[in-house]
Amino acid sequence: MDVVEILKDQTKIFNTEILSLQDATNKYGKTTFSEPVALDAAVVINDIEEISLILKLANKYLFNIYPVSTNNNWGYGSFNVSDNRPNVILDFSKLKKIIPTSKELGLVTVQPGVTQQQLYDFLTKNNWQYMVPVTGAGPTCSLLSNALERGYGITPHNDHFYACTALKAYLPHPEFCERIYESAISAIDKSGEDFTDKTYKWGLGPYIDGLFTQSNLAIVTEMTIRLAPIPKYFCAFYLQIPKSESFEDAVSLIKDTLKNYSGIVGSINLMDQRRLISITSENPNGHENGKLMTESQIAKESENKKLPQWMVVGSMYGDKDIVKASKKLFRKKAKKLGTVFYSDSLLIRLADFFLKFTSPNNNFLGDTKQKLESLREGIDIMLGIPNQVALPLPYWRNAKIRPDKSKIMSPSKDECGLLWYAPLIKMEPQSLSKFVDFVRKITPLYGIEPLITFTNLKHDCVDSTVPLVFNLSNATEVKNAHSCLDHLINEGAKYGFVPYRLDTTQQKKLESEHIFWETTDLIKSTLDPNRILAPNRYNP
Repeated sequence: MDVVEILKDQTKIFNTEILSLQDATNKYGKTTFSEPVALDAAVVINDIEEISLILKLANKYLFNIYPVSTNNNWGYGSFNVSDNRPNVILDFSKLKKIIPTSKELGLVTVQPGVTQQQLYDFLTKNNWQYMVPVTGAGPTCSLLSNALERGYGITPHNDHFYACTALKAYLPHPEFCERIYESAISAIDKSGEDFTDKTYKWGLGPYIDGLFTQSNLAIVTEMTIRLAPIPKYFCAFYLQIPKSESFEDAVSLIKDTLKNYSGIVGSINLMDQRRLISITSENPNGHENGKLMTESQIAKESENKKLPQWMVVGSMYGDKDIVKASKKLFRKKAKKLGTVFYSDSLLIRLADFFLKFTSPNNNFLGDTKQKLESLREGIDIMLGIPNQVALPLPYWRNAKIRPDKSKIMSPSKDECGLLWYAPLIKMEPQSLSKFVDFVRKITPLYGIEPLITFTNLKHDCVDSTVPLVFNLSNATEVKNAHSCLDHLINEGAKYGFVPYRLDTTQQKKLESEHIFWETTDLIKSTLDPNRILAPNRYNP
């Protein structure tokens, strides 16, 4: 069966763009952790109605389809191809409609191709005083896809799927694929506005929308999200901790702050010295020899950049008087651990003012200028302004290309090597200390730099993002990175360090003979009897 010919013949009515094997593989097959994935075809979707037709064809001719929004799921991958059938990408990047549901309430409905930058431009142009739910993945990444992956950020609505109030989708079942799935409330509402459905997340009857996250059970075509308003006052805080022995006290401080200042303090990041070096410096060992930083190199880089053992970074939102009082209390509690400074301090504001009038080509300020620019980018992220501040990290061992934030960066196209270890950990000082020791013990065994960040969303549970950065052009380093991730996941589970998200390779290794995955498979068999939609995606 020539799937390309079938697609071209059956989609003439839409004048659909079809890419054949080699073109599809070149455009969509690149990952940050493997050789390019071979694909049989790709369909660039221009109209929602095309989805129904493709689903019918896939059911009739039995080929697999894999929806992607912007295909920028760096470090995790977007699809698991199958060997027994043709594999076809559905590219939704041209579905970019933004529907203003309610400017007063900050409700906006987006299609899959809407990126962080496009929503920001929309809000700015139309004077919406709300923040984009940004992530470190950058301006070119899909909002809808990130929410479906149950991603998070550091703006006040940090749980991105929780901020989703409604969605619509196509089911892959051959008898249902011509009808759009919607909630019971949407079906009952005869007003024509669909407003109630888009404001009340939980709907009526069983909550089915959640089944479409981290799954292969439907193709979501639109999502309504509740945006966080731009605060009346904002302040970022930075706590530099010079002594590694103060780590557990810092964890206790973060836990106490998140528990007692909920609604004022957003999420808090805690980064170790190596991670700070990877953000602020070039790799002192170059980019292709696979060497780890020595203690003397770490000490030298930290001295040059004035980097502490640990850095706490967070944000405060609210009325100015409330933020002012919170700052005072935080400084009092943190002073025994290290130095605290705030983004609204006079020194920072003067430096930022000076930076605005400094030529981009003026190197007089040197590292100070770079620090101020990174500081400004970090503050912008906390205010929901997308940028590429976090994207240089995957280039840490890229032997071919250096990161350039003046251009749109793409770690997969630039052949960066990146995998993520992203476990959830009990928010207790001893547990996090054990985790730090665990990562620092395991990763060097495979030539991987132990770069550790904790993202503290709530006071009871913390997520750590450990990037496994390697040289993608070196087959040995690629193999070692995957072995390292296997080791971290399997051994970490014994300590209760459990991933909240997995890359496509790890999804294949899930234990299928478990009641959860057996239930998932039962649902999959019902909604997708021919198993045409993204086989093996979170469905071992």
